[in-house]
Amino acid sequence: MASYTSLGANPSANVSQYKKKLNGWLSYAFASEVFVIVSLTLFLPICLEQFARDNGYLLPEKTRPCSALQTAPISKNGTTGEVGIDEVEAARCVVKIAWAWIDTASFSLYVYSISVALQALTVISMGGIADHPPHRKLLLLSFAAMGSLAASLFLLLPSSSPVWFLSALLAMSANVGFGASTVAMNSYIPSLAKEAPEVVKILAELQNTETSTDAELDHEVDPDLSLESENDTDNNNATAPLLPHSSSQSRPLNPIDQEKKNQLEKDYQAELSRTTARISSLGIAIGYGAGIGMLIVALIPVTVLGGSTFALRLAIGLSGIWWAVFTLPAALWLPSGGAASKSTSGGPLRNGRPQEEGGLDVDDKDWSFWREVGAAWIRLGNMLRWREIKRLRNTFKFLAAWFLLSDGFTTITSTAILFGKTTLHMSPSALILVGILTPLSGILGSLLWPALQRRLQWSNLKVLVVLVTMASIIPVYGCIGFLIQGRARFGGLTTQGEMFGLAVYFGSVYGAFQGYARAFYAELLPPGEEARWYGLFSITDKSSSFIGPLVVGVISDVTGNIRYSFFFLVFMVWLAVPVLMSVDIERGRKDAQEYEYRTASGSSSGSS
Repeated sequence: MASYTSLGANPSANVSQYKKKLNGWLSYAFASEVFVIVSLTLFLPICLEQFARDNGYLLPEKTRPCSALQTAPISKNGTTGEVGIDEVEAARCVVKIAWAWIDTASFSLYVYSISVALQALTVISMGGIADHPPHRKLLLLSFAAMGSLAASLFLLLPSSSPVWFLSALLAMSANVGFGASTVAMNSYIPSLAKEAPEVVKILAELQNTETSTDAELDHEVDPDLSLESENDTDNNNATAPLLPHSSSQSRPLNPIDQEKKNQLEKDYQAELSRTTARISSLGIAIGYGAGIGMLIVALIPVTVLGGSTFALRLAIGLSGIWWAVFTLPAALWLPSGGAASKSTSGGPLRNGRPQEEGGLDVDDKDWSFWREVGAAWIRLGNMLRWREIKRLRNTFKFLAAWFLLSDGFTTITSTAILFGKTTLHMSPSALILVGILTPLSGILGSLLWPALQRRLQWSNLKVLVVLVTMASIIPVYGCIGFLIQGRARFGGLTTQGEMFGLAVYFGSVYGAFQGYARAFYAELLPPGEEARWYGLFSITDKSSSFIGPLVVGVISDVTGNIRYSFFFLVFMVWLAVPVLMSVDIERGRKDAQEYEYRTASGSSSGSS
C-alpha cells in the first residue's frame, strides 16, 4: 500500500454522508429486486404465454381460437361438452407473429432471449459512461424509470387489444432496464465498502503510522539536500518528479514499524473484504424481503381471479409501481455529480495526475455520450485480448468460475421446479410455496453468513467455496434417489415434503452465494472501472444461462427421466470448484490496483 490521501477533517460529517449514500443504495435494492421475484421469474413468462394464447389458434386447423377450450369446449366425439384434462394438455396452441406461426409457450422464451441480447448490448455500451461519476446515478435512474414504466404499462394493455404484441416490447424494456440499472447499482459497492467507518478507521491508523515514520525520518535528512531540493523547486526543474517520493519509500522502516505497517495492511484488506461482503449480502437480503412481501400481495388477486390474464397483468403492474416508488429514496440519497467521486479513501492516481472515480481526467471537459459508447465497444475488444487477460488473470479466472456457477445454480432452480411438477406431481400452489420459501430462506442466509464469517475469520473465497460445496449436495441428493426409489418411503428427493426442505436449504445457500460472488469480484476490479467490469460480470452470467437448461432438456428427452440431469448438475458445480480455488486473491487485488488499460496498439489510456 503505497500512499494514502487525507481522510477528511470532519469524521462525523463523513459518517453521516456515508450512511445517506448506503441507505440510498439499499433503497434501490429494495425497489428493483421486487421486479425479479414477482415478475421476471414468475408472472411475466406466464403472462406472455397467456397473451399469446388469448390471440392464438389450435393446431392443426389454425382456425379455432385457443380460448375455445375454455369458452366452448368440444369433446372428441364432436359434441359440445366438458373437455378432458388429457385433451387440454394435448392441444397445441400457436400464434402468428408477422409471417411466422410459433408455439405460445415459445413466445415468452423468444422474448426473454431477445431481451437478454439487448441487455448485453446495453450494458457493454454504458460501461464507460457509468464509470464516469456525474453520469452513474443518471444512468441508474434512467434505466430504472424505463423498466418500472414498462412493467407498470401492463396494467393498460389487455390481451384483447389489437396491439397486444406490444407486451413483448414492454417485457424486453423492463428486463433491459433492470439489468442495466443493476450494473450501475453494483458499481457503487467498492466505494461503499472503502468509505465504511470501520474500514476508514483502519486506514487512518495506517496513514498515521506512515506519517509519524515520515516525520521521524525527515529529521535525519541532510540540510544541504533539503536546500538543494528547494532550489530545484524554485527553478522549476523539468526533471523533478510530479509526486516526490516520501522518506518511507526511499528508506527502509525499522523492523517494529514495518511489522506494524504490514499487520495494519492485512487488517485493512480483511476488513475491506468483510465489509464488501456484508454490504452486498445486506442488499440481497433487503431485496429478497421486499420481493416476498410484494409476491404475497400479488398472490391475492391472482388467486381470487383464478389466474386470469388481468390478474397476471395486475401483479406485473404492481411490481413496476413498487419499483418506481421506492427508487425515489435512491434518487434523493445517492450522491450526484462530483460528489460521487469523493471518497474518504482518496481517488486513484494515474501517472501522477488526479482522476475522478471513473478513470476520466478531472480536467476532461470534452466528454461525449456517443464517443463513450463507441469507445466502450473498442475497450471490450481490447479487454478480451490475451495480453490483457494475462494481466488480470485472477479476475478472469473468477469470471470463468462464475460462468459455470451462475449457470449451475440457475439450472438447479429450474430443474428442481420441473422435477417437482413432472416427477413428484406437485400442485401449482405447492410450487408457488416453494417459490416463496426459497427467497425467504435466502434472507436468512444473506444475514447469517457475514456474521458467521466474522466469527470464524474466513476470507470471502473460503466462504464461496463452502457455499458452492453445500449447493452441490442438492443434485447429489437427487442422484441418491436412484438407489432409494422403491425401497424406502423417504430420501433421495422421492417425496414432496423433501422439496420444501431442500427449498429452505438451497435458498439459504443461494442468497449468500449471490452476495459473496459480487463482493469477491469487487476485490478484483481495477479502481474506477467498476461499472465496465460489472457489465462483463452480468454478460458472463446471462451468456451462460442457456447451456444448463439446454443440456437438461436433452438429457430429459433422451432418457425420459429428468432425474438423470442431477448427475450433470453435480459435474457442472464441481467443475467450477478447482477454478475458483485457483484464484489468488492477493495477487489479483494487486494486479487490479496496478492495472492500466492499454489500447490494441499498446499505448496506455487512463480513460475509455
